[in-house]
Amino acid sequence: MTNKTSRVQLAGSVAQVARRSRVRMATLAAAFSLFALYLAWHEAYDPPTRHDDESPIAQALADDAGQSTLPAQSGQPATGAAVADAGLVKRGEYLARAGDCVACHTADKSRPFAGGLPIVTPFGTIYTPNITPDPDTGIGQWTDSDFMRAMQQGIGKGGERLYPAFPYAEYTKVTDRDVQAIRAYLNTLAPIHYTPPRNQMRFPFNQRWLMVFWNMFNFNEGRFVPDPKQSAEWNRGAYLVQGLAHCEECHTPRNILQGLKTSDRFSGASQAGWHAFNVTPEKNSGVANWSNDELVSYLSTGAVPGRANAAGPMGQVVEDSTQYLTSEDLTSIVTYLRSVPPVIGGETHPRDQWGTPANDVTALRGTEITGVNGAQLFIANCASCHNWTGQGVGASAPGAYPSLIHNTTAGANDPNNLAMVILHGVSRTTKQADVLMPAFGGELTDGQVAAITNYVTKQFGNPQAVVTIDQVANLRAQQQ
Repeated sequence: MTNKTSRVQLAGSVAQVARRSRVRMATLAAAFSLFALYLAWHEAYDPPTRHDDESPIAQALADDAGQSTLPAQSGQPATGAAVADAGLVKRGEYLARAGDCVACHTADKSRPFAGGLPIVTPFGTIYTPNITPDPDTGIGQWTDSDFMRAMQQGIGKGGERLYPAFPYAEYTKVTDRDVQAIRAYLNTLAPIHYTPPRNQMRFPFNQRWLMVFWNMFNFNEGRFVPDPKQSAEWNRGAYLVQGLAHCEECHTPRNILQGLKTSDRFSGASQAGWHAFNVTPEKNSGVANWSNDELVSYLSTGAVPGRANAAGPMGQVVEDSTQYLTSEDLTSIVTYLRSVPPVIGGETHPRDQWGTPANDVTALRGTEITGVNGAQLFIANCASCHNWTGQGVGASAPGAYPSLIHNTTAGANDPNNLAMVILHGVSRTTKQADVLMPAFGGELTDGQVAAITNYVTKQFGNPQAVVTIDQVANLRAQQQ
């Protein structure tokens, strides 16, 4: 009898435990459902919170994009998801412009973003990859996580270490939100089936695993963190300059490992024969004497009469990238660059304060010319556009032929850019003008290019800047 009672009591206890367990489970399920409903309501009705680690770049642009609508299909309004996608793609296109992605990933303009551009380094030649959404030769099979890891960590889809010709050392500062926007834009490109050439890196530099050691000295992973002591404008400029725009890649000299020499940030550097000038606020070597409006104008048009005209890689940056940035972002870039430490670059006189008009056209009349004469070559090849006085034609009109007097290219202590312009010409298309100077490399010998360069620097620029015939030959051999 006792055993039977015990069994009944035990059965009752088990049943109570089971009931309590079911009640707890039902309570937890109800609580979870209520929490999920709260999250859904919060997402639908509360404005999104902007976190400090989100991109400070042109928030108004993103807001405008978010308000856009797609064309209605069959008379139906665009869905919220479609509007969001359109805004993300629009933002990604703008950010891709800021990063100038098309410049490095386009070797043939008929195949934009399909890669194949050779980048010559001291360790060999790297060919840029195809970043169109082609599934076989591009990044069509990459996940968003693959893309983000490449941008922020320098690691490819297969786990391979990327070479720093791809500026992941700067792109690591780009927020997740902005990387996702760029990816969304790239997904909308026409897929192009094209396999770029294989890299031609010398041993041991063709061993990608060695990048682990390069990263130890030259790479600090991490997203941009706004400085609360600085203005929103300064932070926006810092985010652009240090991240997507990767300005230091050209304007900062390199260390022995070809990483950036951070002690001389923005002090100028040479690549492929072209010299990217000092853009620190230093009065002679840098841009301290430029007004903010002049710097903004240079970035948006590539030309500031009496100062400079963008050519070579910088001309391409203006054409493909900076001319499309909002005035807010351009002003922010200038604000940030004004704050970096000035670096003395060796000039004792501002680059844009050299030169006087020439009168050689009259002095040469009736004179027998023997040998290679820079003045004669200048008058024969250059004066029709730049005037025989060197003062240019067209004054400050958008399509004017620039004056060589008060010109940073002629007044630099390094004449390489001037020689490169003579060899390769200038091609820069902006919303303001289509600028074209023909290349004379196929018409003039190295000696003639040297003679014109030295005549221009002596008469219109820095007379101490002299180039030799051998130096011109080396510049001509640089792969562009």
